[in-house]
Amino acid sequence: MDKTEYYSNLGGLPPQTQLLSGRAVFTTAYAVIPRGVMSDIVTSLLPHWTGTRAWVLSRPLSGFSETFSQYVMEVQPGGGSDRPEPDKRAEAVLFVVEGGMTVELEGVSHALRAGSFVYIPAGSVWRLKNDGSTAAIFHWVRKAFQEVEGLEPPPAIVTHEDEHPIRAMPDTDGRWGTTRFIDPADVRYDMHVNIVTLEPGAVIPFMETHVMEHGLYVLEGKAVYRLNQDWVEVEAGDFMWLRAFCPQACYAGGPGRFRYLLYKDVNRHMKLW
Repeated sequence: MDKTEYYSNLGGLPPQTQLLSGRAVFTTAYAVIPRGVMSDIVTSLLPHWTGTRAWVLSRPLSGFSETFSQYVMEVQPGGGSDRPEPDKRAEAVLFVVEGGMTVELEGVSHALRAGSFVYIPAGSVWRLKNDGSTAAIFHWVRKAFQEVEGLEPPPAIVTHEDEHPIRAMPDTDGRWGTTRFIDPADVRYDMHVNIVTLEPGAVIPFMETHVMEHGLYVLEGKAVYRLNQDWVEVEAGDFMWLRAFCPQACYAGGPGRFRYLLYKDVNRHMKLW
């Protein structure tokens, strides 16, 4: 198996000699935020966090993301928060891409490292601290949980990618698969965050057009992605947002694997208001 990689090289400042043209695209159907955009200039600070800065990749906004917000968080040694989440309606997924940190969830401490995955149910009491000597970098996906009458709320999950084999997609000879941290048949959960892996030459062979909103952060490699009517080149560190029903396809040309962290909303009726 190839060595696991998680892109985490964010920050810095562009030189004054850099050209102003780039790969960033923002449309009503999709957006591409390339890794070169994620400089020191566009970071955010958050209340009740110390030694921490965030790159905001998506947020609920008219004409943009409707169901979720996604941050890349950089926590310096000794930094973190005792009050990380201000909204009791918000559930969360944390996925670590560099360094280590400790998450205390409902009074139980969990040591996390690159590749660790945590699902935090809405209303949970949790804390986060970087006890290490280097920066910890992780993705934080936030979503307002959609309760369903008669359905118990989903439990927390603390796990690691190493504990979840890649599940090959049918009829792909194992060249395209998904690492699933949440059981796709468990309808208590209203979102999934998975890792999709395509080997060189693998394709998403048709124009997927379906109801799920998508957030894709490229962890490794490069590919050509079809978004609506456009073919767009993407590489490790790039983020893509796809509106519901935005047509999509993908060709992973190599030379290495193409992998991305995928958010999508699932398992709920469509709102009629």
